[in-house]
Amino acid sequence: MKTKIYNRIARLYDILDLPFEHGRYRPLRRVLFNGLSGTLLDAGVGTGRNFPFYPDGSKVIGIDLSPAMLEHARQRRDKTGAAVDLREMNVMEMDFANDSFDGIISTFLFCVLDAEHQQPALEELNRVCRPGGTIHILEYALSEKPLRRFIMKLWAPWVRFAYGAAFDRNTEQYLEAAGLQLVEKKFLFKDVIKLLIVQPKAS
Repeated sequence: MKTKIYNRIARLYDILDLPFEHGRYRPLRRVLFNGLSGTLLDAGVGTGRNFPFYPDGSKVIGIDLSPAMLEHARQRRDKTGAAVDLREMNVMEMDFANDSFDGIISTFLFCVLDAEHQQPALEELNRVCRPGGTIHILEYALSEKPLRRFIMKLWAPWVRFAYGAAFDRNTEQYLEAAGLQLVEKKFLFKDVIKLLIVQPKAS
């Protein structure tokens, strides 16, 4: 179902997202990659908005379930010369060997995943992340401010229809069951966009 949504919206995705990209997301993408290097996984690469922020010298693989979104990512890669290997893949069923990546980032991917898919996706990220590696998860949260929360709830039906996404996934509640530990949680934009820094639990 979500694949159909993103195949449908792919050609308009960057246009619809443009005000948020320039007014909100671009500074956050830079922070998202702080401290990451080596072999990296961009899980839910979308149309490739993260490309300019990949660390120098890193080897990046970007995956997405939507062929249409990946096609736009390929076009962006060809224009910008970004060094990234793009693959069509389900984050819950990845073809990578265990311990394949030094670091993993996901940008609003978990906003799209329904409750029953959160833990399986996290378990897969845990599996492919090397011991001592770090996973950076950027996602929305419902504001605790009454007016802002009210506005977000007004937007919620449109966000679900257009993107299959929600503001209240609360991904950190699934971390422990997935074998991950929360290292740091911080808000990067007001109290509505948060960064979760997590690691595989030491065995």
